[in-house]
Amino acid sequence: MSLSAILILDFKGRTLISRDYREDVPLSYGSKFCKQLKEQTNEYDIKPISHDEDGITYIYIKHNSLYILALTKNDINGAMVVEFLYGLVKVLTSYFGTLEEESIKDNFVIIHELFDEMMDFGVPQFTESDLLKEYITSDSHQLSEEVSKSISKAVTGKVSWRREGIFYKKNEVFLDVVENLKMVITASGTVVSSEIIGNVHANVKLSGMPKLRLGLNDKILFKHAKGGEKNNKSVEMDDIKFHQCVKLSDFQNDQSITFIPPDGEFELMSYRISKPLKPLFVVDALIETHARSRVEYYVKVKSLFRTSLQATETEVIIPVSPNVDSPTFKTSIGKCTYQAQLDAMVWKIKTFEGRKNHVLRAHFKLSSFSDESELQRNKPIYLRFKINYKTVSGLMVKYLKVHEKSGYRSLPWVRYLTETKENNYAIRIN
Repeated sequence: MSLSAILILDFKGRTLISRDYREDVPLSYGSKFCKQLKEQTNEYDIKPISHDEDGITYIYIKHNSLYILALTKNDINGAMVVEFLYGLVKVLTSYFGTLEEESIKDNFVIIHELFDEMMDFGVPQFTESDLLKEYITSDSHQLSEEVSKSISKAVTGKVSWRREGIFYKKNEVFLDVVENLKMVITASGTVVSSEIIGNVHANVKLSGMPKLRLGLNDKILFKHAKGGEKNNKSVEMDDIKFHQCVKLSDFQNDQSITFIPPDGEFELMSYRISKPLKPLFVVDALIETHARSRVEYYVKVKSLFRTSLQATETEVIIPVSPNVDSPTFKTSIGKCTYQAQLDAMVWKIKTFEGRKNHVLRAHFKLSSFSDESELQRNKPIYLRFKINYKTVSGLMVKYLKVHEKSGYRSLPWVRYLTETKENNYAIRIN
């Protein structure tokens, strides 16, 4: 993969800074991209990867009000270029705090140095900001040949993502297993679709160059360990993606997750699980209209998870007609408000215990021009919540072993969280 040039443009398409690596594509082609911006009334109509009649490929991402654009004449893996551009944004953001027009104008020299070190003759090299910061500092102006060789030596080593000499008085590892639940449920309580998007986030505060070994109750792991026998407590995961620090050869050979971690916070792995799931909440809703002058809502929410757990930050979003006013509410717990901009009432419950029922009664007046069809729109009820100490998939960390040549003791900490975002948990109403 080789790129011809990298340009950073402002929101009007004007070039703020550029780097021509191969001199086979004139930078003036950036103005063609600018024309595309001006011709489109909607910026999202511009494809992230496009070609022109001259055989030039344009690949871009947008960050804040800036466009980061790559130009090339070669056949190229577009996904890898997009990944590199996001890596470039991450590095520049780590240097300047925020990446915007002013920060670029104030740091031309450093950005050019980073361009030269992150890419060699159009071939991406690395995007590790911690390593770059050891050699390219905010007060540097010219990178010596010796420093450049030091970077290359560090990158071509086995662990480019972790520097040597890290020391902590207290050695700890924090793992957060977070699962985002997506579910659609009918009014009768039948699950129509369900999916889990999971992530394992790590925060590593370990001295030296430790090697970690992580064990999960994944079905593939147990199959290998038990000679192919199926374990009822195992979890089958799809689309598993690991951080670059994970030794994939070990995972392919014996299904173990071994890695030398970066220092601090990072995403160790992500996964997707598509299988039939039991709902965590069900909702019964009854809507009654009276002489087309008022409407009453009766909503009962029931939690189905075990009593030892609690849902926090629970929100129940219930759709209402756009032609209602004068709301009154009565709840068994929490507080309900009418939000006209959403055409919905939002019932917030700070703590919702397992195996509990809670009820909301709401009363609205209707405007004189309301009709029956507006009152019976089949918009779903949405729930948002967080449940600590639980993964809906059943995924568990079985062990986390830390080995470092100095032999120090370390403390591993694991937290589980199931949550819903936006409108991912929907319950249809009649």
